[in-house]
Amino acid sequence: MQTREWKNRKVGTWGDAGCFSFQASKNLNSGEGGAILTADGDLAERCFAFHNNGRGRKISGYDFSYRAGGANLRMTEFQAALLMAQMTRLEEQSTTREENAAYLTKMLREIPGILPLKMYEGCTRNAYHLYMFRYDKRAFADAPRRAFLKALSGEGIPCSGGYAPLNKEPFLADTVNSKAYKTIYSPRRLARWTERNQCPVNDRLCEEAVWFTQTMLLGTKRDMEQIAEAIRKIHKHSGELRKVQA
Repeated sequence: MQTREWKNRKVGTWGDAGCFSFQASKNLNSGEGGAILTADGDLAERCFAFHNNGRGRKISGYDFSYRAGGANLRMTEFQAALLMAQMTRLEEQSTTREENAAYLTKMLREIPGILPLKMYEGCTRNAYHLYMFRYDKRAFADAPRRAFLKALSGEGIPCSGGYAPLNKEPFLADTVNSKAYKTIYSPRRLARWTERNQCPVNDRLCEEAVWFTQTMLLGTKRDMEQIAEAIRKIHKHSGELRKVQA
């Protein structure tokens, strides 16, 4: 994520502040945590105070005065050491991901029903936190994506279907159908809200998406070839996919 560029400018430098996650799945990770980048000194002080129990960085000694509301969100020294060690190979790994992603995309484009994502024109560098493509079941004997994912996993290729649509998350339905909401809002208004928040295009994308994690792109060219070979094999035998139990 830290190496991604939009119009030859690092994404973390756009706007007043840029945020990065160091969660375990990220390209640069320490298990949990994150960082904020900004060129605004006042904003930097406010952010520091927020993550430091409300105490600013300029307070020294035994002055525990609180300048703002905040929480204890401080990174440990051990996490910092993990991140610093990874910084020495971040650029090399980013280049490896880009090269492998381009090689894999070239092969997958030749397989019917597999649609690798295209980069926007302004994206001058992709960090490839995830490698994603769309699965068109019509080219696979109308077998559902879950059958494809299971078959691909069976070939030794880790994969997932990614996120569900946000508007379909259970907590929203539970909220709309709650006693409190039904007391406050009329049935007509709740139904209108639900209808207005339908996103059929997003639903389709979520139904077709296939994800590979960024760590897979750190492999060799032969690893990329084996991924493509596994998908070609599944396509060749797609008539049997519908027999696969999810």
